[in-house]
Amino acid sequence: MKEYYQLSAAEVKKSVNGHEDPLSEEDVRLHKEKYGANELEEGKKKSWVQIFFEQFRDFLVVILIISAIVSGLLGDAESAAVIIIVITINAILGTVQTLKAEQSLNSLKKLSGPEAKVLRDGSVVLLPTREITVGDTIMLEAGDVVPADGRIVENYSLKIDESALTGESLGVEKNEEIITGEVPLGDRLNMVYSGSFVTYGRGSFVVTDIGMKTEVGKIASLLKSTSEKKTPLQVNLDQFGQKLSIIILIFCGILFGISIFRGENIGNAFLFAVALAVAAIPEALSSIVTIVLSFGTQKMAKEHAIIRKLQAVEGLGSVSIICSDKTGTLTQNKMTVEDYYVEERHIAVDGINLENPAQKQLLLYSMLCNDSTNKDGVEIGDPTETALINLATVLGLEAGTIRAQYPRECEIPFDSDRKLMTTVHELDGVHRMVVKGAVDVLLGCMTHIQKASGVTEITPEDMDKIKAQNQSFSENGLRVLAFAYKDIPEGFAPGVEDETDLTFLGLISMMDPPREESKAAVAECISAGIKPIMITGDHKVTAAAIAKRIGILKDISEACEGEAIDSLSDEELKDFVEGISVYARVSPEHKIRIVRAWQEKGNIVSMTGDGVNDAPALKQADIGVAMGITGTEVSKDASAMILTDDNFATIVKAVENGRNVYQNIKNAIQFLLSGNFGAILAVLYASIAGLPVPFAPVHLLFINLLTDSLPAIALGLEPHTKRVMNEKPRPMNESILTKAFLTKIGTEGLVIAVMTVAGFLIGYHSGGAALGSTFAFGTLCLSRLVHGFNCKSDAPVVFTKRFFNNSYLIGAFLVGFLLITAVLMIPALHGIFKVVPLNFEQLMIVYGLALANLPIIQIMKWVRGKMK
Repeated sequence: MKEYYQLSAAEVKKSVNGHEDPLSEEDVRLHKEKYGANELEEGKKKSWVQIFFEQFRDFLVVILIISAIVSGLLGDAESAAVIIIVITINAILGTVQTLKAEQSLNSLKKLSGPEAKVLRDGSVVLLPTREITVGDTIMLEAGDVVPADGRIVENYSLKIDESALTGESLGVEKNEEIITGEVPLGDRLNMVYSGSFVTYGRGSFVVTDIGMKTEVGKIASLLKSTSEKKTPLQVNLDQFGQKLSIIILIFCGILFGISIFRGENIGNAFLFAVALAVAAIPEALSSIVTIVLSFGTQKMAKEHAIIRKLQAVEGLGSVSIICSDKTGTLTQNKMTVEDYYVEERHIAVDGINLENPAQKQLLLYSMLCNDSTNKDGVEIGDPTETALINLATVLGLEAGTIRAQYPRECEIPFDSDRKLMTTVHELDGVHRMVVKGAVDVLLGCMTHIQKASGVTEITPEDMDKIKAQNQSFSENGLRVLAFAYKDIPEGFAPGVEDETDLTFLGLISMMDPPREESKAAVAECISAGIKPIMITGDHKVTAAAIAKRIGILKDISEACEGEAIDSLSDEELKDFVEGISVYARVSPEHKIRIVRAWQEKGNIVSMTGDGVNDAPALKQADIGVAMGITGTEVSKDASAMILTDDNFATIVKAVENGRNVYQNIKNAIQFLLSGNFGAILAVLYASIAGLPVPFAPVHLLFINLLTDSLPAIALGLEPHTKRVMNEKPRPMNESILTKAFLTKIGTEGLVIAVMTVAGFLIGYHSGGAALGSTFAFGTLCLSRLVHGFNCKSDAPVVFTKRFFNNSYLIGAFLVGFLLITAVLMIPALHGIFKVVPLNFEQLMIVYGLALANLPIIQIMKWVRGKMK
């Protein structure tokens, strides 16, 4: 079956209506029953209650809930309360984040204009776009938003901006001609699409698709079917939490068995095993990660990056592929004049000299044969025409002044068939036609050429030079306009047939140029081990030219068009993407396939974009990044991060922030696990040695609440360093618990355990089990507080400025130190916390053992660094 663009307008009308006449009221009623309303469907949303309870499905959370229930049944209300409070806070935070997301379909709805001019019962009426149905005839003029997809019936120089849908930066010149063969969306010149808008001309079309059947609707379907990816940190923490919980529960079960074997009370033994599990399992980890990521979002917001999903902070730090849209992301989304070709000379825009008569003449003619305006920074008109006006402004001439000096006497408007525009002016006493248009068309109308020596008849050699220059401009992705003129009698109103015997004046080339900072940002990406890739709906030549300028593309063989992907299977595409850096003329489906192919190769993929066509890929990517200024609401809502300055360089800064945040979170995990491991080793030693349990359940609760959380959060807020950008992105499947990381946790935990056991033995042998427990409790608490400074860096930090650069960590240490000292010294607290009084000498022993961790572990770091 043929596509609508392969049929005539009459055939399309007959296909959708059954006849060629406009819809009758009965037709409208039947069509509405058949096709429904012209709106986007919204999937069933989960209630906030469902979302809240889904937060409790995590394995670690389930284990903690069971522990809380058991603790409550055994009378340990404090432990139960702490666990429930922590996991409830986590659930609330998760619910809020989820409710803020997933607004993509609502934003897609906003793309359709609120009303449209529809031909009904022989007259044009204004109707809400929801009321439009298949078969309706819609009237369009400049400024209208296209309310549905359809086949053009009438066309009067219609130009439509489809950049949000196709990614093409320039307005598309439409026609009503039949197109033979299959062509991509951006080349279907006889079709219009919902969500695009008219920039020039007028026309009408018959509606072929509405609602979810439109191209925008298909994107909405893709958004609904595209699953969001968990960041590497989320995946790692899920795996890590499950493994750690199982290991700790097994250990606590063994300890419980040993206690029963030794004849201890079952209730007390179980209560201690649960308390140890609560202390050992870092249930505050999720909250700590959320807090650290929240601070990361605040820092990034100050640097023009708004984070919509907290995990994106960390995820950006691990991306190895950035798939970027071209228009408005790497480029300025604004046509700019690049070159002149006049009097047989190629002149770069910064070399234009208005003292030269021919160059000034070309500038004047480009303003006169031009319908655009730029008043107070507000540009109205075709982007190529506004580029000409903007150049004149930069060179000190104002279009309004020039047009007032040389008023337009008459005109032949631009026509997409002729590809020419003509205006008539009196220029220094001579009535002259000024003509601009496509080079190939205008060359056929030339008989003369203006050179430095004067006007002469144009020769084949002159033609060849012009064609060669035009070819050179085109190969560099430039859009080219040719200018010519012809003197006519006063009062003569020329017609289309008079656009002949012209004198060639010159060429002006334009392009949507790269952002100034794009080249440096791309270079930084490459040096940080990140591969930048351009994915655009624009033409291959234009895309390749921009990509070469900013360093993404080295050779044209690294560029391809979307149709090259259609014939490839998903497996073949995985091999194909390795050698491609630029994809042109792509559809939303192509973008998703490219992103998936890189993901399946084990890469963390970020996708940047600003158009509706980017939204599904933004959602599919590990980290979707939308443009805040030029971006559509759809792209913003589908993204994890929004750039408020639309600056590609901000992404590089975000990567640096993300890597630092991940490193800080890793340091916090190292602090928590090494301290918990030290406590477990101390308990294990006491059990094996047949000694009393060194800690009371309330000791473990105190440690869990005060000496865990505050320093861990403080480590997560460690000042950032640029050194992280010298590293390559970590592998997608790399766990937090690498061999090297576990080794560090194990050795540091062992040092803490040795000091804690030493304190317990000193107290036990000098004053019994109660004093030994007090020594162990005090030593472990203070050891963990001191250990926070060890976890700042893999390198030694003592005797460096970095030791004192984290005021949060110093504050956490002081708060913890004062609290544990108060527990040990204030008699009123002794009974509550199951400790006995310590004299000054005993207190100094506890302090000394705790402080000994710092030099020992710092020396170990120094030795490890030397061995590397």
